[in-house]
Order: sequence, then structure tokens, then C-alpha cells
Amino acid sequence: MITIGIIDDHSLIINGLLKMLQNEPAYQVLFTAQDGVDVLRKMSEQLPDVLLLDIELPDTNGIDLCKKLLNLYPKLAVIGLTNHDDVVYVRKMMRNGAMGYLLKGTEKESLLQAIETVAAGEQYIDKQIEQQILQQSIHGRKATAYVKLTNRELEILALIANEYSNQEIADKLFLSVRTVESHRHSLNQKLNIKTTAGLVKEAYLRGLI
Repeated sequence: MITIGIIDDHSLIINGLLKMLQNEPAYQVLFTAQDGVDVLRKMSEQLPDVLLLDIELPDTNGIDLCKKLLNLYPKLAVIGLTNHDDVVYVRKMMRNGAMGYLLKGTEKESLLQAIETVAAGEQYIDKQIEQQILQQSIHGRKATAYVKLTNRELEILALIANEYSNQEIADKLFLSVRTVESHRHSLNQKLNIKTTAGLVKEAYLRGLI
């Protein structure tokens, strides 16, 4: 069973999400909250696997709250929940550690898929936003397809972009150099990128740097 927390300052949104999740035996909503103070208190009492986090709250910025929560609870999987379909917001959320980004008003099927995906340690981006990322140009180059990466691959991609050597990445993440090389090869294959410069650009597109 995947446990879930919901934070949104609109009761209508919360009730809509609860309705989609009811009668789904694979999911359990532990709590709902309507501001940052409330969610911090409730998470100290019950820690969910996945948190649906509104990025606009009355007492705090949800993007900053995401970073704070993940500093406190590193294993938490956060899905940004918003009306904003601007890619800039996606990058900010991902830079602060969110694993998913979902537009409000999403269909039930997409909500459940997002929860399942981030609970498994992979990224989920709303399909509407994926299309924008695909169409966006960076320095005259079309953005690569937004291939889903595992949490470990994202960590390694970010470190590569920050000029860490394979040995330094291995030391930082407590891995063997061979394991780092394997992850790096996987990144090259998934993203169809052959150079370090290409990986750095991909990290930028994903908001990791």
C-alpha cells in the first residue's frame, strides 16, 4: 500500500483528490493539510510515501517547502501540484528534489500513474508539460525527449554536470567506480547522448543545475 499526504489551500481540490483515491485499496491518504505549518506538524506524526504538494500556499512558497521537507525526510517522494504549466516551475520543483509534477484537474488515471511512478523512485511529468519540454529550444537546440530517469541516475547526472569525476561521484554516493560507470552508460543510452557536454545540457533542461 502506498501512503499519501495532500497539501492544498483549496478544499475543493483536496476533496477532488480524495474522491479519486477513495475505493482504491492500493492507496491510503494519511492526512490533508492547507498550509505549510500544518503539513510540517502532521508529517512529524505520520510520514507518507508520497506527498501531493501545491506550489502556492497561503503561508509559504511550495517550491521552497519542497526543499525543506526533503531535507527533513529524504525518502519522501514529492509531486508538485499546480495550475502552472510553465516549464520554469517544473525546473524549480525538480531542482528542489520533487519527483513529479502534475497539473490540477488531472484525470484519475494520470494521478494514480504519477503516484505509482514516484513511489517506485522514478520521475513523472504531466503529459501536457512533457510536450512543452519537447518543443522548447535551448541555445537553438531542441530539448531532448523527457526520458524518465531513476533517482540514482538523476543524482549522478547532477554530479556530472557539476564536474565531478567518476571517482568523486563514487566516493560521494558510496558506490564503486564500476557502478558509476554503469549508471553513466545507462544515461548515455537512455538519453542518446555521447558526450559530457551533452549530459550537462540535459541536466540544465531538467533543472538540476
